[in-house]
Amino acid sequence: MTPIKILDTLACPLALASVDTDQLIPARFMKEPRSIGYGQFLLHDLRYDERGSPRPGFILNHPKAEQAQILVARRNFGGGSSREAAVYALVDHGFRCVIAPSFGDIFSSNAVNNGLLPATLPETYIERLLAHLGSEPGPVRVDLDECRVRAGTLDLKFEIAPSWRTKLLNGWDDIDMTRQHQAKIARFAADYARRHPWLETPPGDATIISRG
Repeated sequence: MTPIKILDTLACPLALASVDTDQLIPARFMKEPRSIGYGQFLLHDLRYDERGSPRPGFILNHPKAEQAQILVARRNFGGGSSREAAVYALVDHGFRCVIAPSFGDIFSSNAVNNGLLPATLPETYIERLLAHLGSEPGPVRVDLDECRVRAGTLDLKFEIAPSWRTKLLNGWDDIDMTRQHQAKIARFAADYARRHPWLETPPGDATIISRG
């Protein structure tokens, strides 16, 4: 994954609460292969009307939205089902960070595993950030090293689990995280083998027991 340290980009204000995974990507699009890019399906039923025409005024239809890598939303973002495709849609659209007061648990985990930063801010801070952005995408700086969001005169401290912060800063997946403890794992394995020698089976000395 591509590491995240500082995002200095535009942020889209999505002033909605409880945007669930079915809204992020409706189930009917999940039969499509990921290779075509799920970004086109992101928030599809909010972005387009029943004839498939873009809804005027919806934030992702703003001309500046294509340049945005940050999404700002209200509480309970990504609740609902466990579908990882909801994160794919955000990432494929170009987002690297979602800022909200709270997230669905599984959504947060899926986000980190796909290089998307879920930054948690108190609701009062979110309202100040949304008020600052107004009705169109605007410049926001997210510093993951310092866990801070800066926009205009706002300087806000956000929260993220330390292990998730480490993974995103380094672009690590779960295997990479495990490898950071390789020396400890090797020492444990050697000590375990020493204390339980009867568990060791010499190569080529396996005994096959047949029944009947």
